[in-house]
Amino acid sequence: MAPPPDTCAFTLRPLATLSPPSNSRTWQSVPHPTLPMVATACSDRTVRVYSLTSFTLLHSITGGHKRSVRCASWKPHTKGQSVLATGSFDASAGIWRRDERAGLEGNDADNNDDDDDDDDYQFSCILDGHESEIKSVAWSPSGQYLATCSRDKSVWIWEELEDDNFETIAVLNEHDGDVKCVAWHPEEDLLASSSYDDTVRLYREDSDDWQQVANIEGHGMTVWWVEFEGSGMAQRDFRAVKEGLAEEQKKQVEDMERSGPRLATCSDDCTVRIWRRKPKENSGPSNNAGMPSIIRSMNIDEEWIADAVLPQKHERAIYALSWSRKTGLIVSSGSDGKIIVYKEQWKNQLSNGVPPEEGATQDSNLTEWVVVAELFSSHDVFEVNHVCWAPRRDKGKRSEDEEVILSTGDDGEVRIWTLDEETTAS
Repeated sequence: MAPPPDTCAFTLRPLATLSPPSNSRTWQSVPHPTLPMVATACSDRTVRVYSLTSFTLLHSITGGHKRSVRCASWKPHTKGQSVLATGSFDASAGIWRRDERAGLEGNDADNNDDDDDDDDYQFSCILDGHESEIKSVAWSPSGQYLATCSRDKSVWIWEELEDDNFETIAVLNEHDGDVKCVAWHPEEDLLASSSYDDTVRLYREDSDDWQQVANIEGHGMTVWWVEFEGSGMAQRDFRAVKEGLAEEQKKQVEDMERSGPRLATCSDDCTVRIWRRKPKENSGPSNNAGMPSIIRSMNIDEEWIADAVLPQKHERAIYALSWSRKTGLIVSSGSDGKIIVYKEQWKNQLSNGVPPEEGATQDSNLTEWVVVAELFSSHDVFEVNHVCWAPRRDKGKRSEDEEVILSTGDDGEVRIWTLDEETTAS
């Protein structure tokens, strides 16, 4: 049976601290999409690449930026090389490349002692255009586009025509304040951005021109982070729960199916919120993801509606969240040093496949979010700037699907946590 609201069913336990830590503030850690390593953006103008098998430093990427490296993103679907985009307080984005030799999957610091310069990351090109510090960079799922955003209130979209040759295809100036984060939809070329102006904007291309298609309002203060749900995550339990539901509830479930991946945001207002795209009346279930219709309406605006406000456990600004693409769990962190893990579940009357009494849920959602783990002072007295899920890759992993949580703090450390289920003695 699922736990009641505000009951913690898991414990966050320390597994490791990546070594050696940075001697300056660390901003963000991003796991490689296929290899057992993570890149950490640091205030000392470097990016540190650590092994997730030995928890030790593999590479220190230097020389490309003149100021603090604020963010990073690995390019997906690269063969034979790793490609990393970085964003800096010097207003530039950098592209780094490294040829991955056979056997890197098992590489760690112990067999890296004789690395030479040819084995390092090469600074291949710089992307200039922003007028102020870059806060976030993100590759699209296909790897075709790179999005950057900045304190200069703009969002830029770049297209890589060939290695080290990028073209600016859009400069979007919809926000009225510092743009904090950009994120791509997992199934479509749909881009989201969040800002100091308390809003989230969404953009897509129409007739060779990128346009804003939605403006989400609801947070009362700066929106620090935005992230989409994994492809297909929301749909996985729908078929099982449909049996026995009233017709109105079946329609609710069908609307959830048609909405596709949802959007999660977090803010200075101490809330984590979930948003869902309202399906258009004539739209059927999503099929071949990312393939637009040949015939399109001139009106491409989308309506994104509030789906949930997660239980409020943070006492100060929430800087980051991460939505697991394996389990659907959400983890958040921020200024108060807490790490909170949330789980979505069908409401009690649906959990056993038994329909509720008629009218019992007509004024609310069919699901609810509960807190399943809460950790205080995760980095002692320091703020936590970023948190994310990553596959567990060390020898102690308990299953192939096990994930760990990486937290990145003002203390220069990246700490790794396991999520252990609590057991109750009978």
